[in-house]
Amino acid sequence: QVQLVESGGGLAQPGGSLRLSCAASGFRFSSYAMGWFRQAPGKERELVAGISWSGGITYYPDSVKGRFTISRDNAKTTVYLQMNSLKPEDTALYYCAKGIDSVVRATTETGYEYWGQGTQVTVSS
Repeated sequence: QVQLVESGGGLAQPGGSLRLSCAASGFRFSSYAMGWFRQAPGKERELVAGISWSGGITYYPDSVKGRFTISRDNAKTTVYLQMNSLKPEDTALYYCAKGIDSVVRATTETGYEYWGQGTQVTVSS
């Protein structure tokens, strides 16, 4: 079975940084795109980063572009999200997700499946 376990969340000040990790198992990790989503109370789940099977293509929405970086280590079956220049509006529960195939997709619900339990990120002064 697919298993995705996020870690690395916590409290950061505005302008600070956090690095999230997602340990994946139960599928051929290197064959699939991966993504990071976030969901704040009262808001829909939002894709904040996606990465192709090889890591050669990435996607970011304008809200995080230039601040967040997604990467993956296929040998360790782990995907990362480096978050810099954090803002209070980045506060959310962050989820790792498995893509439906090998290509990165700029979509929330149709391009990905199997979300983890999430790790909380809180940005506050």
